Amino acid sequence: MTIFKHRDLPLHYLERGCGDPLLLIHGLGSSGADWAFQVRALEGGFRVIVPDLPGCGHSAAHPDGATIAELAASLWALLDRLQIARPNIVGYSLGGAVALEMALQRPNCVPRLGLINSLTSYRLDTVSKWFEARLPVLLIAVFGMRLLGRLCAARMFPQPWQSALRERAAAVIGTAPPASYIAIIAALVQWSANARLECLRSRVLIIAAEHDLTPLERKHALAAQLGAAIAVVRGSRHGTPFDAMEATNACIFALLSDQPPPSADRLACDGRQPAQPLAFAGSLAEQHALGP
Repeated sequence: MTIFKHRDLPLHYLERGCGDPLLLIHGLGSSGADWAFQVRALEGGFRVIVPDLPGCGHSAAHPDGATIAELAASLWALLDRLQIARPNIVGYSLGGAVALEMALQRPNCVPRLGLINSLTSYRLDTVSKWFEARLPVLLIAVFGMRLLGRLCAARMFPQPWQSALRERAAAVIGTAPPASYIAIIAALVQWSANARLECLRSRVLIIAAEHDLTPLERKHALAAQLGAAIAVVRGSRHGTPFDAMEATNACIFALLSDQPPPSADRLACDGRQPAQPLAFAGSLAEQHALGP
């Protein structure tokens, strides 16, 4: 695990492998350790950079909160320090918003962009968005992070074979700093890329779970708007990098090799316990022990 200081605040990240650079950005309430299943698969052919976003994992939060634009700028500062001018970027959920913002901040610098179960705007313009944003804040205020973690985990991983994923997701979300969690939700609901999408220059792949929190019709419409490929993962819910590890990895490899998404028969929830079900919940430091 390595520390980069941006504006005097530590930002922790993992760097593995060599080859074309790939930045992986995690979701809300967790850390770069979410990507353990992907790092193992990708580090043999790519230079993989996996940060903890500010306020997440081991990285310090901005004292006054941070906008999505500021989170994106902090990761560009890290990449500048690493002398990576043209990264490929894949983001999951919150990480997809940060990834898209990065691609819009420097449109000619992100050749390939992967968005997993993410939106181009989190402004509260629908009832479902209002519910998804406001209910967690209320639950945290009344019951704390532990209950929120259990509820989120049960929603993402309801199947019997997903018990380890469910338990670890509950533990990770349940121990996230509540102030940082709420601050990031506040940043998300103020963010939208919709008016700037015509500036996007990246080759885009949208990876969408069949049972994600937003309807598939919206993901298909977005893909059409961006001229992007879309891969729909059958049986998966919001935690696609975990409950559909093989499909996620196959999609990322396809994006990075400029190939079409895998065929539909390969795009399905794993349907079984992962070989290393607890790996994703470890710290970035623990991930160093996962590889040779």
